[in-house]
Amino acid sequence: MGYFKLRYLRDYIAATKVKAVCIWIGEILAVVVLGILLTTGFGKVTVMQESSMEPTLLAGEKFLINRAAYRFGEPDRGDMIVFRAGDDRRTTSTHIKRIIGLPGETVQIKDGRILIDGKIMEEADSFESIENPGMAENEILLKNGEYFVLGDNRNNSEDSRFGDIAKVKKMNIIGKLWFRITPEDKAGLI
Repeated sequence: MGYFKLRYLRDYIAATKVKAVCIWIGEILAVVVLGILLTTGFGKVTVMQESSMEPTLLAGEKFLINRAAYRFGEPDRGDMIVFRAGDDRRTTSTHIKRIIGLPGETVQIKDGRILIDGKIMEEADSFESIENPGMAENEILLKNGEYFVLGDNRNNSEDSRFGDIAKVKKMNIIGKLWFRITPEDKAGLI
């Protein structure tokens, strides 16, 4: 009788060790998969290269981009996005701007104010009056998948008002600014 209890106990201990090793391997795999998901979704770092978003964002600040945000949702007015200008997907030149106009809307800048579908757009932040409406002097119709973007430094920004940027296509949006890395005293969610 004692032999069977000892054998049962030894088998139980061996099974417990195998179970512990399996759990340990499962935890390691879960961490690796989570790391891959975070890297592909949020792992891109970008640096603000220009003064077009001042005072909101300053040149030299570093940010993490949420690249998954627009795979599962649509860009919204006010989002700060990172995008490539033009249709060349190989370009490494990126820009950071704020979405103003959405697909299906018309955007115009008149008397220094932004008009969306003929109505003055009210913004939560106060931005300076726009001195140069550029191409937005006339109404700009945004087709499906097109966005109108402006820099927060409205009079010192190359954005959708000008031909080099123009309308931003959704396929050229890399992601949404998500987290400020530097400077350390400002680090945190945006």
